[in-house]
Amino acid sequence: MDLFLQFFLNGIMVGGLYSLIAISMVLIYKATRILNLAVGEMVMLGGFFCLSFLGWFKFPIWLALPLALAGAVVLGFLIERLALRPLVGQPILAALMATIALSLIFRGFGMFVWGASTLPYPPGGISRSPVLVGQVVIPGVLLWTFVVSIVIFLALAFFLKKNRMGFFMRATAESHKIAQSIGVDVKRVFGTTWAIGALIAAVGGIFMGARMGVGVGDTPLILLKALPAVLFGGLESIPGALIGGIIVGIIENLTGGFIDPNFGEITPYIILLLILLFRPEGLFGLKRIERI
Repeated sequence: MDLFLQFFLNGIMVGGLYSLIAISMVLIYKATRILNLAVGEMVMLGGFFCLSFLGWFKFPIWLALPLALAGAVVLGFLIERLALRPLVGQPILAALMATIALSLIFRGFGMFVWGASTLPYPPGGISRSPVLVGQVVIPGVLLWTFVVSIVIFLALAFFLKKNRMGFFMRATAESHKIAQSIGVDVKRVFGTTWAIGALIAAVGGIFMGARMGVGVGDTPLILLKALPAVLFGGLESIPGALIGGIIVGIIENLTGGFIDPNFGEITPYIILLLILLFRPEGLFGLKRIERI
């Protein structure tokens, strides 16, 4: 029973990380209809930003963290303004290909600046001390990741419901044309959405870096774990992204712990395939019916 609880709680904690990345993807997709395939590299850059402030400039964590997040926000605005805004009105495939191009550019930039090796975070900063719950040990970084993912989810829900820009983002998600007709500055909404999405991705990158280091080769692969979470919850559902990430994390850890670690690694992709086969709109996604 203790072993089951260990794998189960580990899965919830790891799922918190998947949820963060999935929320970033869903937020951008809802407002812009672009599936951001560069999110893995945005996670990587967020991790590198914080690592640089901690390691190169020797800043304390309370200063390095907001500076790294500010860098991520600027990155999000630049992505939208320089790479995607010129593609407004073009086929959605063009924007999708642009995100793939961005992912390759970011990888090349990361390799040029930080090298090809995975770099560990310096000691200190985010607490890595494990937490003991009965007989179950929870890694400190994972616990913080889960707590922060819940806080971000609640803050985002509050922002979307109570803030004026959040209202504009919801209106844009429903229909770009209707939003424009009521006076919403859709381009500004796009820029804000990309900035928030980049910030959330950077938070995931910082926690990934604190747990296992950050590198050009490994860190961007988080996209392949977040995609099943996005599809599981539904491409347009932020609560679905949170729940989907946690469920994928639980299944991955239980199968990896009780069957085989290698099987656990491929479990998210099996989930991805099953979702595409039986419920492509996801658990909380909307089924669109086209009438001819």
